[in-house]
Amino acid sequence: MHSDADLDDSAHDFDGDHLREECGVFGVFGHPDAATLTYLGLYALQHRGQEGAGIVASDNGQLIGHRGVGLVADVFKPHRLKPLKGDIAIGHVRYSTFGTSVLENVQPFMRSYRYGSVSLCHNGNLTNASVLRDELEADGHIFQATSDTEVIIHLIAKSREGSFVDCVIDALQKVVGAFSILATNGEEIVAARDPHGFRPLVLGKLGSSYILASETCALDIIDAEHVRDIEPGEVVLIDRNGIRSVRPFEAVEPKRCIFEYVYVARPDSVVFGHSVDEVRKQLGRNLAKEDDVEADIVMAVPDSSNQVALGYSHESGIPFDMGFIRNHYVGRTFIEPDQQIRDFGVKIKLNPARSAVEGKRIVLVDDSIVRGTTSKKIIKMLRKCNVKEIHFRISCPPIINGCYYGIDTPQKEKLIAAKMSVEEMRQFLGVDSLKFQTIDGMIDATGMRKDQFCLACFNNAYPTLIPQDFELNKREFRRHVDTSVDVAPR
Repeated sequence: MHSDADLDDSAHDFDGDHLREECGVFGVFGHPDAATLTYLGLYALQHRGQEGAGIVASDNGQLIGHRGVGLVADVFKPHRLKPLKGDIAIGHVRYSTFGTSVLENVQPFMRSYRYGSVSLCHNGNLTNASVLRDELEADGHIFQATSDTEVIIHLIAKSREGSFVDCVIDALQKVVGAFSILATNGEEIVAARDPHGFRPLVLGKLGSSYILASETCALDIIDAEHVRDIEPGEVVLIDRNGIRSVRPFEAVEPKRCIFEYVYVARPDSVVFGHSVDEVRKQLGRNLAKEDDVEADIVMAVPDSSNQVALGYSHESGIPFDMGFIRNHYVGRTFIEPDQQIRDFGVKIKLNPARSAVEGKRIVLVDDSIVRGTTSKKIIKMLRKCNVKEIHFRISCPPIINGCYYGIDTPQKEKLIAAKMSVEEMRQFLGVDSLKFQTIDGMIDATGMRKDQFCLACFNNAYPTLIPQDFELNKREFRRHVDTSVDVAPR
């Protein structure tokens, strides 16, 4: 999948200008090949994170796992997968939105505590993780990683509740932000989704076995049936007695992440009850309805914009063509040549099909513009093919704020739309026209209501406290203490 800067060459792994994927989770309960099924499920979720992968399985209550940095197929060679026996397994693919990209941060985490062992994996981001970590470390807890997920593990271990599921609930009631988690003690799996439901989590069945996954495409790969979504604020317990559900959190208005539709999810998935493929095509139709440009072809910046460009083409009547050829065999690191090959990081992934674009008036469709640097390089490549006109169309509104709920965005001052008007962006990018999807057009494409989504990256309306709020509260507390203690003359 791609967003503006997935292709940036400011770093070997294209980090410089990127609206990044987050993470994916997958779990199996009650199948003798649980780890193998989890491996396949993670393969289907690879688009949600390429930095690391891990699986923890339970063999008669004994947890055993393997984690590694890299893609699923590289981490899990047959000799790594074979020892992971048992009929319970959870797995994770990771892109770091919190913490660094090292093995210690690859999930699922597995720790020992007074009741035995616990393993947990997490998709999302906790906005109060730093505050909680400070408190836990002050109490003597020793952390092995920098990921916010480890905070949840420590809170589970610290809980004085009697059952495993109650310890998990107790821990989750202390965190703020986005979480879709899977946790196991080797005997049962607990699945939970935060009250706002920022991140997806679905329940499936394969015969008598239960399957849990971030997206339905991971159910399809193992021929599992999609039963339903885990609902916002729901905690599901799966054990030998079957499946049970509780709702221990205070009810709030769901605020699903709109970028699951715009960019993150695979188009063959059903997310939040709607087909991603259909939503993206409707995004393109809505863009075209608001447009009157004359052009010869519509083309996408691959891959997450493909369906949007098709929708635009269907609505406008302008033919769709594959104007870019993408190299799908680029790893996350490579030896970069000297500067004589300019914009190498973009070129190694994308190359224009000159015969398709030369002399043409082009509608170029992309999912988003983040910093704008990669878009500028892509447009420069097209100009070298002697295109006649470039009309840039973006399937979401301008991104003016960072995300704190699991999508890694640059700081606000590095977001091009936070610094420039649309006309200034047009000039910077070097296109003949530039138009963004409206918020109303984007919401209309989902078939849902505006108040059901988190739109903070477009309108600054964060549904929860964000890290700056917690830091401000800490500073205010310290200031109050500093000015109220021992102020009498000595």
